Amino acid sequence: MMPAALDDPPAVHTRGLRKVFDRRVAVEGLDLTVRRGEVFGLLGPNGSGKTTTIRILCGLLEPSAGEATVVGLRVGAQRELIRRVIGYMCQRFGLYEELTIRENLRFYATIYGLTGRALTERTEQLLDELKLAARADQRAGALSGGWKQRLALACATAHRPAMLFLDEPTAGVDPAARRLFWLLIYALAEQGTTVLVTTHYMDEAERCTRLAFMSRGRLLAVGTRDEITRHFAKRTIEDVFVDLQSQDEASGPWHAGGDS
Repeated sequence: MMPAALDDPPAVHTRGLRKVFDRRVAVEGLDLTVRRGEVFGLLGPNGSGKTTTIRILCGLLEPSAGEATVVGLRVGAQRELIRRVIGYMCQRFGLYEELTIRENLRFYATIYGLTGRALTERTEQLLDELKLAARADQRAGALSGGWKQRLALACATAHRPAMLFLDEPTAGVDPAARRLFWLLIYALAEQGTTVLVTTHYMDEAERCTRLAFMSRGRLLAVGTRDEITRHFAKRTIEDVFVDLQSQDEASGPWHAGGDS
């Protein structure tokens, strides 16, 4: 991965971040730092606050309290600037199914400000890098899940974002497509993009540089795979995840504002 300059701010930094929906606490007291160039995994059972956290960092939700920066920009005060330097891909990324692969790419690249020769060159580059060229004129609606996922990643990175948020991007995709997707993620990281990803696949979690575990809106631990398993006194990351999920289910209903 490309090293960050010593004076670069973290890719993500939050302090005391809190989000409440109609008196229901979705995120509580979140202190989190993601370093530049990391592939960082944010894990936890359904309703733990992961998606709410990402939406706040992307400028889609206002925090109820606390502070957050993304690549040195203040969430809230510099929302529009943040949107220009990040990419966001969720499980249901908004592809236009009547448009072809190339047309979707050009559309999203235009939204991100590319025009003229730069637009054409970037479109062709993405078609080549993500191995989409052979199907460039196929409608997005006719693609399988793995191909749609690949196209969605291309659209989310059309503007070469400094920070990429991926919210369960491989849900429902076959293992071969997931493997290719992760090769593409690490290629982006090598080019300097910081990646924050949520996933319920523990083999994907194992690929992350560092991990953070959330439960019921709170951050429980941050570290490498080995540091996390030692912290929870478990043998594997999957053991940690299953144990947290069991604890959450035993603790009764938890409302996190529709969060996953």
